[in-house]
Amino acid sequence: MKLKLKNHWTTGETALQMLNEAFLRDTKKLNKLKITLNNRFQDIQGQVKEETTMADTWKGVKEALTSTCQEVWGGKKHHHIMGLYQIPGKYSRKKEQEDNN
Repeated sequence: MKLKLKNHWTTGETALQMLNEAFLRDTKKLNKLKITLNNRFQDIQGQVKEETTMADTWKGVKEALTSTCQEVWGGKKHHHIMGLYQIPGKYSRKKEQEDNN
């Protein structure tokens, strides 16, 4: 008997998983990501010197990482999957017979 675990993900965690990892191979986009992340984390380090809690700091880090990755890379594009009757030549004879009847 297998147990199914419930997922308790926040939107930030799922957003990071949906990014297109193929952009890591593109050196221009990778360098742009590094520069943007460096700038955002310098801003966060400035905020850490002020009095903030650890939870607020981690929340800022997660938001910076998520927004930067979405800004530089964009999300994965979901491709439309055609149904069996939409594929040209596939099951077309059966569909024509149904239409004629």
